[in-house]
Amino acid sequence: MTQANPAGPTPALEEMPLIISVDDHVLEPRTLWWDQLPAGVRERGPRVVREKVTLEFSGGNYGFRRDVPDGQWCDVWVYDDLVFPTGLLHAPAGFPEDEVSNLPAIYEDFRPGVYDQAARLVDMDVNHVEAAVNFPNTFPRFCGQGFAERGDKDLAYRCIRIYNDWMIDDWSGGAGRGRLIPLTLVPLWDPELAAAEVRRCAAKGSYAIAFSENPSRLGFASMHSGAWDPLWEACQETGTVVTMHIGSSSHMPSTSPDAPLAVSMTLSSQNAQGSLCDWIFSGTLARFPQLTVAYAESQVGWMPYLLERADLVWRDGVGGVDLPQPPSSYVPGRVYGCVFDDQHGLISREAVGMGNIVFETDYPHSDGTWPHSREVAHRLCSNAGMDAEDTYRFLRGNAIKAFGLERFGITK
Repeated sequence: MTQANPAGPTPALEEMPLIISVDDHVLEPRTLWWDQLPAGVRERGPRVVREKVTLEFSGGNYGFRRDVPDGQWCDVWVYDDLVFPTGLLHAPAGFPEDEVSNLPAIYEDFRPGVYDQAARLVDMDVNHVEAAVNFPNTFPRFCGQGFAERGDKDLAYRCIRIYNDWMIDDWSGGAGRGRLIPLTLVPLWDPELAAAEVRRCAAKGSYAIAFSENPSRLGFASMHSGAWDPLWEACQETGTVVTMHIGSSSHMPSTSPDAPLAVSMTLSSQNAQGSLCDWIFSGTLARFPQLTVAYAESQVGWMPYLLERADLVWRDGVGGVDLPQPPSSYVPGRVYGCVFDDQHGLISREAVGMGNIVFETDYPHSDGTWPHSREVAHRLCSNAGMDAEDTYRFLRGNAIKAFGLERFGITK
């Protein structure tokens, strides 16, 4: 189905706007914490050991076996009681499609752009990308669960600060300034400390944090508890956007213990649906009217019905919440859904809200579109009948607004 476009045609391929990707990933430097932590705790901090392992997946969960003679060489992150193997699926960009599978990997298996700033900028140029927001990629996981789950919270917070300083000063600094947009982590176990870290990072020039789509699943306070209000106050005060990546609750939807990975991947947007309900019905968006949130890898085609249903529940008055305005009223210009392949969502963009849709290349993941993101974006926009204005908003204009990229010199 292609939507008619009376406003004008989609720009030609060579005239497509430069892309701003709101969801890419960077592989953490292998020696970052070893180099930065004091000698007394260095052995307990994150570090890499190389050994042979095998990887498994079942029922929405990854598994592995260590020290397997017939396994493959793997860079394994070891941090206190955590053991986390690096897999090919962490960064398969550039691999032939028939070689991409759930296999162990060492850093040398990957493209240098996965972890090297100069090489990343080259890969972005090849991919018609001007700027990108980068999430973690291995043991920290998508919102810092790898730190939050450790028993020694003093060491964990020290490790978070090391990561954030590297993200701001090194990965997003120098030649990366204005192109690699910093995204930092917060200590999820302490909302007050998290608020302080938001303010510290904002003072250094970072205005986006990774948060969990469902902190209750991680064993922390729910969105309905009010416990996170100090963090939201700090984000609103500093103009920091709250980003939530699919899987940041350490849980992926599945249907049974033996369901294949394909089931979880197909159902992944369910996490965002539940999360948005929490943000709305907890009253958080109502209490913090300047707060902005974004869902990475969420897609958007589900949003119109979810909000229609939420409004109906609100009008019936039997849902146990007291919101001053309909749930859908809190979304425009404040809740962004990130698209890499959602043709239905783009065709339904007026129902979704054109101002709420942003694009991602998801480099270097298997769902990513490198090095063909411009071609993919052109196909999506053309098939949806999007004119030059909507194409611009989708590929960069909405991202500039959502992430306040004027602060990085990106104004149009």
